[in-house]
Amino acid sequence: MHGLLFRWLANAFALLLTTYLVGGLQLSGFGSALFASAILGVVNAMVRPALLFLTLPFNILTLGLLTFVINALMLMLTASVVSGFVITSFWSAFVGAIVLSIVSSVLTTFIID
Repeated sequence: MHGLLFRWLANAFALLLTTYLVGGLQLSGFGSALFASAILGVVNAMVRPALLFLTLPFNILTLGLLTFVINALMLMLTASVVSGFVITSFWSAFVGAIVLSIVSSVLTTFIID
């Protein structure tokens, strides 16, 4: 239970840090980061696997690069649900998804493990 809570807080902090590093992403505060992190977790658990399955042939043709586009779309979907989270363009979401995955991985590796 504690691991889930720490991972959620680390991902919220990673999302907040990503908005500072990438232009075009805006969060209104840490509360919005917590909510956006929770919604992003649900979206990644529910929608992303189905989307990856449906786009599997294209993902194979692009050697997995389509996964970056899908991650950006999941981030944009989260921003459309969370009122305090704004993404101005697809490319901001694309770069933001890459930075978010790196920052989140580093934080969870050093904090949780």
